[in-house]
Amino acid sequence: MKTEYGLIGEKLGHSYSVPIHNMLGNNDYSLHEVTPDKLEDFIKLKKYNGINVTIPYKTDVMPMLDIISERALRIGSVNTVINRNGVLYGDNTDYFGFSYMARQSGILFNGKKVLILGTGGTSHTAKAVTEDEGAREIIIVGRTSKNNYNNLYLHYDADIIINTTPVGMYPHVDDSVIDLNNFTKVSGVIDVIYNPIRTNLILQALERGIPCTNGLPMLVAQAKLAHDLFFDIKTDNSVIDAITKKIEANKRNIVFIGMPGCGKTTLSNIIAQRHSMQLLDTDDMVVSSKAKTIPEIFEIYGEEYFRDLETEAVKKASLQNSVVIATGGGAILREENRKALRRNSVVIWLRTAIESLATDARPLSKDINTLRKMENIRNPLYKACADIIIDIDKSQTENNILNIEKMLSQ
Repeated sequence: MKTEYGLIGEKLGHSYSVPIHNMLGNNDYSLHEVTPDKLEDFIKLKKYNGINVTIPYKTDVMPMLDIISERALRIGSVNTVINRNGVLYGDNTDYFGFSYMARQSGILFNGKKVLILGTGGTSHTAKAVTEDEGAREIIIVGRTSKNNYNNLYLHYDADIIINTTPVGMYPHVDDSVIDLNNFTKVSGVIDVIYNPIRTNLILQALERGIPCTNGLPMLVAQAKLAHDLFFDIKTDNSVIDAITKKIEANKRNIVFIGMPGCGKTTLSNIIAQRHSMQLLDTDDMVVSSKAKTIPEIFEIYGEEYFRDLETEAVKKASLQNSVVIATGGGAILREENRKALRRNSVVIWLRTAIESLATDARPLSKDINTLRKMENIRNPLYKACADIIIDIDKSQTENNILNIEKMLSQ
């Protein structure tokens, strides 16, 4: 029986390809995990109309094909195979995907020094695109190459940095391939990782206001071109941005931050119910971990111990996809928490008049003067962490919800 269309690879547990191709209009697309010893049989039996190929088979399939496009030969890998009446045609749609991603992010290569981290297939794609688009100098960094991670200081003058390694990919989200702060001239950052949505490299770029992108637009763009090749059609490129936005919206968490008593618990509960999403409350997670209330934890163990428990809860919650997260008021005090919250989420700061904040049963906000001092310290951190700022009137819950949903839909 012929498999209509699909993706082959060794491990595909976290692939987004099926929903992307479904949104492109192909409902006959499926995943096929193939072991190395079965790869040749799968390819040569030709029980498919078209397949995409991912790690680790993009090079391995090439000798099994009848015709290979010039761009795939130049890059040295094939990620799309079309069965044309028994003739297997191989192409590489990653080139288009990478070029589209860079252009949409406002990252231009002409006349620039480009630093490419990694030596695998995506590195070859990045090199081909940046060459064709006029890069002045291209440096490829590998662990054992002439240009390696021990002599990166030679290239701190790079204009564009492209990460094609898996460093920082889920579940090892705390890892970072470089410290961007060492690169003082950088004007564009591309990280081909898209899970999490924001790696540490992307977060550093955002903090410095540097144009940047993750790899999701590339994934969608290359899928769009593969779809066109499968069906011999020309789909408008506008579909790429629409699908990218939808995939991110479906995968991202919604995080609420703000001062103690601002309404995070109430509003997060309502949003979770309205959107049929799971709610994770980091304060509840801390209470559950110690079987004690937060005031008891403060009294018995002290604030620093509570903050350690809170960091564990924040990191655990932030690793999830498509959940609502309500945080404690002080969760943003630690930089590692702010990074974790921003990594895979849209972060909403519920900004509230200090006079309306509750103070009952709250260890650190017992009176208005204490709250004012707390606000002076925390407000700059809330602002730095937030993607969206909503001014909350605690007497207007429905209006608050409408404002939040309006901002989330944009």
